[in-house]
Amino acid sequence: MTQEQHKATTKERIKKRLASVILFIMLGVFLAYEEPTIEIAWVTAILLLTIYLFAFEIVDVDIAAVSIMVLLGLTSLFAPIMGLEKGLVDPNRLFDGFSSNAVMSIIAVMIIGAGLDKTGIMSKVAAFILNVGGTSEKRIIPIVSSTVAFISSFMQNVGAAALFLPVVARISARSGLPMSRLLMPMGFCAILGGTVTMVGSSPLILLNDLILTSNSALPADQQMQTWGLFSVTPIGIALVATGVIYFVIAGRFVLPATKSESSTSGSDAMKYFHDVYGINYELFEVVIPDDSDLIGMQLDDVETIYRVRVIATKLPGQETRVGPGALDRDTGLQAGMVLGVVAEPEDLNHFIEKYGLKRRDELRTFAEALASTKAGIAEVVIPPSSKLIGKSARDVWMRKTYGIAMVGLHRDGETMHEGEDIRNMPLHSGDTLVVHTTWETLMRLEKDPNFVVITTEYPREELRPQKVVWAGIFFSIALSMVLFTDIRLSIALLTGAIGMVLSGVLTIDEAYEAVSWKTVFLLASLIPLGLAVEQTGTAKWIADQTLSVVGDMPIWVIQLSIAGLATFFTLVMSNVGATVLLVPLAVNIARGVGADPALFALTVAIATSNSFLIPTHQVNALTMGPGGYRVPDFMRAGSVMTILFLIVMMIMLNLLY
Repeated sequence: MTQEQHKATTKERIKKRLASVILFIMLGVFLAYEEPTIEIAWVTAILLLTIYLFAFEIVDVDIAAVSIMVLLGLTSLFAPIMGLEKGLVDPNRLFDGFSSNAVMSIIAVMIIGAGLDKTGIMSKVAAFILNVGGTSEKRIIPIVSSTVAFISSFMQNVGAAALFLPVVARISARSGLPMSRLLMPMGFCAILGGTVTMVGSSPLILLNDLILTSNSALPADQQMQTWGLFSVTPIGIALVATGVIYFVIAGRFVLPATKSESSTSGSDAMKYFHDVYGINYELFEVVIPDDSDLIGMQLDDVETIYRVRVIATKLPGQETRVGPGALDRDTGLQAGMVLGVVAEPEDLNHFIEKYGLKRRDELRTFAEALASTKAGIAEVVIPPSSKLIGKSARDVWMRKTYGIAMVGLHRDGETMHEGEDIRNMPLHSGDTLVVHTTWETLMRLEKDPNFVVITTEYPREELRPQKVVWAGIFFSIALSMVLFTDIRLSIALLTGAIGMVLSGVLTIDEAYEAVSWKTVFLLASLIPLGLAVEQTGTAKWIADQTLSVVGDMPIWVIQLSIAGLATFFTLVMSNVGATVLLVPLAVNIARGVGADPALFALTVAIATSNSFLIPTHQVNALTMGPGGYRVPDFMRAGSVMTILFLIVMMIMLNLLY
């Protein structure tokens, strides 16, 4: 396509989008002649515009949200022209979203999650999941999603999702699976987990209070019973199971497959070493069977002959041995030992055939220790001042002493590889060593005067394992306050967040960097729209119009309509606001048609968790940036999940109650 054609196409697209925007606004304004009030007409127009901006991604979602917030603010200035007595939102409350409980809670959980990650806790959790699930998407998704759903059933779902965000990031980097394939299932199941107990989500927590309020207006013989802690558990478990099964079966069809940054950087690095040094090494994992002739031999007996380099070992029941002090040429080989080997594929195949070894298709034992975020190939140069000049790698026991396994030696424009006796060659000033090492070791070598580290683009992860106790203490304090006190969620979580900073788990700059400000602006800017929908009577009018259509239909149709209304309202306003608005309405409708009012109230409280279509839910907004998602991604996967949610919820409610 030529530049002129591209410009013409772009202009045509812009024209169509502008025409669509105008059409949406005109539709909303036209409704002024049909609606009870002019306020409802304008709110409907703005609501339609918001949905349009989100669905077609005219601009980034955070920019769209801020634009809608500003538009609502401008209605105070243009109220006379618009036929309004005052603005659609009180200007003094326009920015309430930035100090709201939900937004401050999200900021706090991001900081807490970063603190736990900094101490290495999340790394260990990721390693455990990888050991159990390997690198298979169909195994990792159920493990991660089920775990998050369980945690979410006892704490706020956004907290559970934020807690596991760094875990999923590490799993993605170490398994090669794109974040986009893992984060959405995790986020959806965090939302679903909120339906497993009566303390899993704000609407369910609020439900019993709303029932008691409704009881005050009912005769004694029509009083509703409140719900117990685990009354919703069978329904919640069914919904979580549905979500997990949905992504396992249909994930490859509905989830985007953007390439992970980790896999890209890793492949680029290996391409560099192949182009510059002719090295085509790969990382493999092999197991020594009980009948192998390799048993009883030492590394020095086989490495040079077969052109392989062992960089990690592990015996059953023992710790992984990798890095400085872990291995040397005298390390004995035993039955059942797992070896991490760097070699060219042909050389490895020869080695395996000779000794009857078992090669694994993927890293399992060393998925954590040798992940691309933890270790890789690097270049180091011997400077003129190095004390290693004149000594060979064997003389200084380089692998054991320094934690670097030399796989190539570049000298005078020529690169020598493993198998060419490079470890017996005395080192010269200016020699470039191509080594496999952990990034932690490479960071230490940067301070060693015997080496000059050439590789600079590698993950410099400065963990603080010494702060793990402080991180655990402040996380426990925050979690205890959430579960066992009535203090606001944001205060409880900010207690843990500020504790992480004060105790040195995170610096204040690291805390700021941990916050996804895109997420913060997206949510904070949408809160005024929820206020406008609720306070102008738009929400009540939509509910009344819907129920006037289905009022004479079977009870289950009316119940489904109420669930559908709750689903819609929770997309455009807070789930708490939707619950407060619809529960009294649902109770009155149930009494009018002879249904169980408590059941209709429960239907509303559960259905407000059915928020998957657009990223307005806190959890979806949290995962949108890291997963690289677009609104159409949520609409594609969320539309099916929304329908499945309604079907499973209705079946379980009517089976149980």
